[in-house]
Amino acid sequence: MATATVPATKVPAAPGSAVPARRRGRVGANVLLVLRILAANPLTLAGFIVVVIVSVAALLIAIVPAVSLLILGHSVSVLPYPALDAGAFLPGQAPSAAHLFGTDASGADVFSNVATALPTDLGIGFSVAGISLIIGTLLGLVAGFWDAPGSLSGLASTSIMRITDIFLSFPTLVLALAITAAWGRGEIQSELAVIVTWWPFYVRLTRGEVLSIKVQPYVIAARAAGVSESRILFRHVVRNLLEPLAVYFSLDVGTVIVTYSTISYVGVGVPPSIPEWGNLMYSYQDSLLTQPWTVLSVTAAIFITVLGFSLLGDGLRDILDPRSRRILASTAVAGTGGERP
Repeated sequence: MATATVPATKVPAAPGSAVPARRRGRVGANVLLVLRILAANPLTLAGFIVVVIVSVAALLIAIVPAVSLLILGHSVSVLPYPALDAGAFLPGQAPSAAHLFGTDASGADVFSNVATALPTDLGIGFSVAGISLIIGTLLGLVAGFWDAPGSLSGLASTSIMRITDIFLSFPTLVLALAITAAWGRGEIQSELAVIVTWWPFYVRLTRGEVLSIKVQPYVIAARAAGVSESRILFRHVVRNLLEPLAVYFSLDVGTVIVTYSTISYVGVGVPPSIPEWGNLMYSYQDSLLTQPWTVLSVTAAIFITVLGFSLLGDGLRDILDPRSRRILASTAVAGTGGERP
């Protein structure tokens, strides 16, 4: 007796199995969109490339000495500073293929000195701006989100803003120099001095953004629907703070580097035994007329690094803003003749 064959039925996939695939596709589309926007904005792309190159070079020089020798292009020990085989080369040589930035009056390779100081300055820029970001954001959230007149939180908000105004009333560089001179010369002391003068800017920025977000219709609707204050804070307020803070932080790293180099240049920053661009500027200042490539090399390193972070910050403002992102994406798609991701 022939038996009837039952056709195999296709078992439907689990409802959640397609979610990771869709998520991966969405992430890939967003990455492609960002790349198209970067390609449509040459200055932002240039800033991104500079920041990546500088950051990777700083990590390699600080962590992998063998690779740092490859970056420097010759067998010069870059650690510890300033034991850079002074006198190993002829003193006062102009920039050449053998020595990209020339040599200084002691015969040390200027490119080695500048490269050795890169991890220190970049690390200081990220650490000072990052710690200031954390402190200022937390205080700004308290001052903005719980700004209720006549309550204990309102008193805390007022106190935070008055202290912030006191710090902002002093010129940042002058106050940092005074604090560093009072605490004594040293890397930790000078970093803390800059942090003390830097966090108020993030408090002012965060509080202004929080006050603006609090009155948005979606926040008012969420509060009317009975959503808890903590959920509103993290789901609506903090999420909308990430974009302006990321832009300001990227711009701020370069500003911190310039400020810290100035403090070291005037002699109250890091000790001369620590590689730092401000120290190099001070040691090379007497050679400005006879060997100008020494000073110009350090200033060029500072200029290129700060310019890279500035261009990246300006580009992040356009990329993270939804309206600007749509315009840039349309321009990028139209320029490439492709389809929208």
